[in-house]
Amino acid sequence: MKLADLKKAGHAPSLVASFLYFDISFMIWVMLGALGVYITNDFNLSPSERGLIVAVPILSGSFFRLILGFLTDRIGPKKTAISGMTVTIIPLLWGWLYGQTVTELFLIGILLGVAGASFAAAIPMASRWYPPHLQGLAMGIAGAGNSGTLLATLFGPRLAETIGWHNVMGLALIPFLIVMVLYIVMAKDAPSQPKAKPMKEYFQVFKQKDTLYFCLLYSVTFGGFVGLSSFLSIFFVDQYELTKVRAGDFVTLCVAAGSFFRPVGGYIADKIGGVRLLTFLFIGVGITMFFISQLPALPIAIAGLFIGMLCLGMGNGAVFQLVPQRFQEEIGVITGIVGAAGGVGGFFVPNILGSLKQMTGTYATGFYILAGVGLCALIVLVMAQISWRKNLESHRASI
Repeated sequence: MKLADLKKAGHAPSLVASFLYFDISFMIWVMLGALGVYITNDFNLSPSERGLIVAVPILSGSFFRLILGFLTDRIGPKKTAISGMTVTIIPLLWGWLYGQTVTELFLIGILLGVAGASFAAAIPMASRWYPPHLQGLAMGIAGAGNSGTLLATLFGPRLAETIGWHNVMGLALIPFLIVMVLYIVMAKDAPSQPKAKPMKEYFQVFKQKDTLYFCLLYSVTFGGFVGLSSFLSIFFVDQYELTKVRAGDFVTLCVAAGSFFRPVGGYIADKIGGVRLLTFLFIGVGITMFFISQLPALPIAIAGLFIGMLCLGMGNGAVFQLVPQRFQEEIGVITGIVGAAGGVGGFFVPNILGSLKQMTGTYATGFYILAGVGLCALIVLVMAQISWRKNLESHRASI
């Protein structure tokens, strides 16, 4: 039984700490998206501007993931995580006490990206404690911290209705500081933490073809998940004229599929292989996004988005079942790089949906594009698989 194996091989407190850190950080990261309807109403933003505002933290998170990934391999995931959490306090205070101009919103969004970069420290913390045959499950459990989106979309709109979005950001400091204390107490760097290398050696992974493949795949799975998570409340309010709170509830339902099925994706990938699982999932993403492009009735749209987000969430788990098998020693840096690519993908999703809505007058065009992206990811996966087979055959021939 895999769960029993997790107790025997590894450090459960560190795994739990990684989950909590990623969970609360993810909640903070997508907060502008969860509160987007309230924020954009205050500033009277256009559809394209709305997409940009909620996408800024996602893009900045990509940049900061590279930095935290590098620091994770240099000083260890625990010190890196504590540093990241310390910085994250700044935008929460700023949004609570100030945040009166669009320029401030952009700056707050940029700093919120540090919370999104938590992935680059949380995943290596979990990975280094567990053997290869448990990587999918362990990484899936730690990565399930993207369920923090649920906290933002479920409670954010409700609280904003009564206390305003500024105070919601201040209130978020309470659980965030509690988790920070728990992390400091529970987390422990694994004995397998590699010694620091010269800086130029860390950049060697950029030359690897597999790095590009993993970046492209994750930009679709994670990028699709976080991008839709940030924009769906705006979509539901605009397209189906829902109340802000009801829209948040439906976003929470869709996000739950992606969050809770990420460990399932890792577990199944351990059983049948990440490549095989991703093949089915990318087909599922293409079909469901095409289905949503038809702008069906609300119950049907929610069902389609639920399945689509489930495929994206499981895809996140499947990709990171493969990554540690290829880059175990450079797991911090490669997690930062691949995670950054995921963030870049997430930046484009709300921008595509918002900009094309403004240009064409309908959300259908944006979802057509997302359906095509899912099929393009399938092509990239096939190309990667061919490359891996050639490398394996070449290695066997040299033995």
